[in-house]
Amino acid sequence: MSRHRPIAFHLVIGIGISFLLAGTLCWGMIQWTGWIGWLLAWLAAVNLVTFFYYGFDKWRAKNGGRRVPEASLHGLSLVGGSLGAFAGMKWFRHKTIKGRFRILFWGIILLQGAIIALVVILRAA
Repeated sequence: MSRHRPIAFHLVIGIGISFLLAGTLCWGMIQWTGWIGWLLAWLAAVNLVTFFYYGFDKWRAKNGGRRVPEASLHGLSLVGGSLGAFAGMKWFRHKTIKGRFRILFWGIILLQGAIIALVVILRAA
């Protein structure tokens, strides 16, 4: 699978690990029940996984290995890993110069901000 479809491979692996980690967090934290508990566990897990994916890609870049496709990194950001992506970019000094990558990343942040604002507005109404 990774040989022919590396974008799908890394997204499936990243999201799969995030689901397992989120489930483990919810199972370990009995008081994390309901959708808010699952949401918090998911966000913690996907941000941690995304952070490490940026580190993994930086390591692969330094050692000449097969890279993680940019679309996979953006996909992990899109499903909730934006803070982990931002932290990974800063911590590993990775993907900080590439203009097109940063524009798309900040577009994802704006989209997520708009969705959060919409949910808050609809909830208050």
